[in-house]
Amino acid sequence: MKHGGIFIHLKSPKTPQRLELNYYPPGNKFHEKFKQGSELDHLAFWVKDVDGKYAELISKGARKAVEPFKEGRYKLAFLKDPDGIWIELIGFDRRSRR
Repeated sequence: MKHGGIFIHLKSPKTPQRLELNYYPPGNKFHEKFKQGSELDHLAFWVKDVDGKYAELISKGARKAVEPFKEGRYKLAFLKDPDGIWIELIGFDRRSRR
């Protein structure tokens, strides 16, 4: 990740489902000191139009966390649900697919 975090995907060979594990080292802007029972970091959803889905969810009451941005060939954005859980939207950056 550009901001210094690390991620890996765990995937079952029999399904398309993936579990992403993230690590944010000390000094990273997303780093939090570990505590037993630490809450869920975030849920991610693959969408075709990150900008459109972000705007739609904000209009329905989600709170802004990180506005849409490009990272490599991907477009990402983060929102917070009513309980404060981060929601990630991820999709291909349409301009980089040409």
